Amino acid sequence: MAAAFNIRRPLRALSSLISRKRRELDPTQLNKSLSTRLLEVFLRTWDLGLTAFGGPPVHFQIIYGRFVEGKGGNKWIDEQTYQELFAVCQGLPGPASTKMIFCITLLHAGFIPALFVFILWSFPGALAMYGLSLGVQRMSEILPSPVYALLSGLNASTVGIIALAAVQLAEKAIKDKITRILVIFGACAGVCHNALFYFPVLMIIGGLATFLWDGHLKPQIVKYKARRRLRRSQDEFSEDTANDNAVPLEDTSSLPNVAHRRNNAISSRQSAPHGSSAHELSEAPVQKDHTIRIRLGVPIIIAFFASFIAVLLVRGLLRPLPLSFSLFANMYLAGTIIFGGGPVVIPLLRSYVVDPGWVSGRDFLLGLAIIQALPGPNFNFAVYLGALTLQRSQYPTVIGSLIAFVGIFFPGLALAVAVQGFWRVMRTNPGVLNVLRGVNATAVGLVFTAVYRLWEIGYLTPEVNSGRSLALNPWWVVVATVTYAESAWFKVPPPLAIVIGAVLGLCWYGAVGR
Repeated sequence: MAAAFNIRRPLRALSSLISRKRRELDPTQLNKSLSTRLLEVFLRTWDLGLTAFGGPPVHFQIIYGRFVEGKGGNKWIDEQTYQELFAVCQGLPGPASTKMIFCITLLHAGFIPALFVFILWSFPGALAMYGLSLGVQRMSEILPSPVYALLSGLNASTVGIIALAAVQLAEKAIKDKITRILVIFGACAGVCHNALFYFPVLMIIGGLATFLWDGHLKPQIVKYKARRRLRRSQDEFSEDTANDNAVPLEDTSSLPNVAHRRNNAISSRQSAPHGSSAHELSEAPVQKDHTIRIRLGVPIIIAFFASFIAVLLVRGLLRPLPLSFSLFANMYLAGTIIFGGGPVVIPLLRSYVVDPGWVSGRDFLLGLAIIQALPGPNFNFAVYLGALTLQRSQYPTVIGSLIAFVGIFFPGLALAVAVQGFWRVMRTNPGVLNVLRGVNATAVGLVFTAVYRLWEIGYLTPEVNSGRSLALNPWWVVVATVTYAESAWFKVPPPLAIVIGAVLGLCWYGAVGR
């Protein structure tokens, strides 16, 4: 008890000091001193890498409460900016919640504080995953039977958590029938096929679908329905009544124009916070001071795509490649072509590290189960895989972790920085917003694909430790269902839900006895 008291006392003192420093900070001084901005973002974000459990859906809720609602300090962005950043981050490859917190900090405090927040956000989980890799390297190939039951319980509960994430994201992404169709399209198409550039192609299709529907097909349909209603009303009444009460047919051409003006007015209101125009928003001081300019964003995009093409050429033409470069190339490609965040990257990472024989299927699933119970981004899974990949090489495993970490995070963050300059110009363009709407809906559908693919490899046995379908044993279906229900309906935190899944796996082993 005395030890616990001694621990709580400095923690309370630290919390009190941080609260006092927050109140003392003057937000108007953020643009004048880098040290002041670094201190301000540290005080607002130091705990996120330690407490942000639950994956992207929970991360977005935490980010919204802290930086839009202003919990724990002043507001950093408004509601409309948050929604636009959410669509942009979903429409770019890489870790969605990591890009979100990076971009918000970039707008509020500049590039160096944003990079600092990224390290605070990702480092604790990355360090934990590297520690796990050191332990896994010392495990024997055949584990005790209870361990397989425990791992199967962890994987089944992970499926339940990701399924809940898919449902929650779908509730936000589905705004009308076209987005509902695109969510279904992304899920079904992702289940049917899996290839290197398949997911980006699906994203492009989704963006084109909403662009054509919102910009061309829907206005024509509205115009056609309006004319049909007017013709029907004129046929139902007599000529005298029609002359007195009905709108003449030749005037119907004005109706679509009215609807069009009304839609434009709504779009203008939606692209700016309440009481501000879109032009005023684009010239807001926080964005004017810290947003990357187009003249810098263009070279960043050109350099990124040049590096991407160079990696593809080297990867495809040179044989044999050093293992360290092959690891970097695979992680770089994964970070470039994966849309939709952590749940979507899992199937691709499995094909990139398990199929070449770098990581065993058992070790992959073990790391997958543990990453769901850790705070921070799911892309930290790459740190674990990178260390295991180089465990039999002449290089220290920490080198593999660093290679994988940089390779998988760099593409998304680089594109997020570059797009900020264009975003100030494009954010008021209805066509761009329509494309982002379709990309977001299709990405949510791919999260359901991740649920299916994890379902098919979640059941581990000593005979088949590469994974089999959870449906082969009804108990794992129960575990996945219970995890979903307790998290969705009883608000059980995801880490605790996953631990409960592991306990249920051990209960199954105790009952069956094998």
